[in-house]
Amino acid sequence: MPRTSGEATMNAVLPHAFTDALARHGDRVAVTDPDASLSYAELADRARAAAARLAPYGVAGDRLRIGLYATNSTDYVVGYLAALFAGAVPFLADSAFGPFELSRIAEDCGLDLLIHAPDADVEQVTAEVLTTGGEFGALTVSRVRRSATPPPPLLPGTEVCRFTSGSTGRPNCIEFSGTAVLAAARNWAEGTGLSAQDRIACLAALSNGLAFNTSLLAAFLPGASLHLSRGLPTASRIVRLLESTGATRLVAFPALYESIVRRSSTGGFTGVRAAISSGAPLRDSVREEFTRLTGVPVHNYYGVAEAGPLTYAVDGDGTGLGTALPGVDLIADEQGVRVRSESMGSRYLNAPGVFEERIDAEGRYRTGDQGHLVDGVLHLTGRTGRLVNVGGRKIDPIEVTEVLREAAGVLDAVAFEAESRHGEPILAAVVAVGPGPTAQSLRSHCSAVLPSFKVPSVLHLVDRIPVNSIGKPSVERLRRLLADAQSN
Repeated sequence: MPRTSGEATMNAVLPHAFTDALARHGDRVAVTDPDASLSYAELADRARAAAARLAPYGVAGDRLRIGLYATNSTDYVVGYLAALFAGAVPFLADSAFGPFELSRIAEDCGLDLLIHAPDADVEQVTAEVLTTGGEFGALTVSRVRRSATPPPPLLPGTEVCRFTSGSTGRPNCIEFSGTAVLAAARNWAEGTGLSAQDRIACLAALSNGLAFNTSLLAAFLPGASLHLSRGLPTASRIVRLLESTGATRLVAFPALYESIVRRSSTGGFTGVRAAISSGAPLRDSVREEFTRLTGVPVHNYYGVAEAGPLTYAVDGDGTGLGTALPGVDLIADEQGVRVRSESMGSRYLNAPGVFEERIDAEGRYRTGDQGHLVDGVLHLTGRTGRLVNVGGRKIDPIEVTEVLREAAGVLDAVAFEAESRHGEPILAAVVAVGPGPTAQSLRSHCSAVLPSFKVPSVLHLVDRIPVNSIGKPSVERLRRLLADAQSN
């Protein structure tokens, strides 16, 4: 029988919300990718059939924990809904995570099954293939190797888990109640005017908050259609997606808009009414040039993994990240940006107490960002914490520093945020070494244990790390070292 915890499954919010949406919109197009298209009714049938294939693998007394580790596709959406319909809890892992990080997640969170691409490097994590193809399309379902350590218990209301880098030096698993996920979708649809006539071209991974909150349940509630790309989002691929789908909304990270501006790409934007950007603030110069080239306004959106979507720039013309969405209470003062939202996560499953420490006395989450409000519009000015935001992904530099220090011949290392020649945030590292290590060997060392987006873009080798008056690494001097090296 399914691995359910009776009351939690009976009271689940998301299976009912999706069932209702899929039934109401029937023959309308629900989701497409370059190889497939599913109506709402077809998506419901596929997901129900896939759920029936998952159910026998459960064990009485708890809910099945299913990792989703794949790139965007119609099959991914089927797998996500199948997990929910089977009474399981889906864990949405970034497909950019490597084997080392995936194994940490599997052990930390007690995953039972993994839905993944057949060619994914999952041998360290999986014990046997259970099913491939069929209801799951191009994806495979495998059993996860069980750890001898009992998995941490889930909260009764948890229905989805997603990941973010955090102060623990490993991916933090955020538990979300079904009520929080549904509130995020409803408030986004209401606050941004999302309707059944919208066709969303989504270039962000569905495991990331930008896509998860704006383009999954949020799209299905009003009956909009979701169009997914595959592979690297090059300018030509974007144009093909926009033209083939007649997209009215484009959802992407700032790096994509910067790429379009650099290449002066203008094709395919005729029907697009709004481009939505998040993950990191989009520079005003890029936003203005993108709109000049394409005629499409960029609507900035601010959210954090732990609290969901928080603001939206309705007009798409001004600076800043917009005003608070429905269900959001936001403060920006000398203590930083703090929020309370209906879409808040509950806690970190694998880091007890860490999430709770970031909640203030009024129940607001400390985001780690600094900023201020001008006529209700949020403007960010920096970070109060240490996480580096590169292309919409949060990276803990301490994790990267520790990996570098483990390399042979390394005396010390410091990873930190720097700027590329285009003014974009990048992850850099200054490494003190003895004889032997090179920048290439250190990059290979990092690639062996970290996902590609956590490998420093710039590695600078020195004899010793500069420190300040109290003996701590001086980031200011490190940045100067880096700037001097790049200018020579």
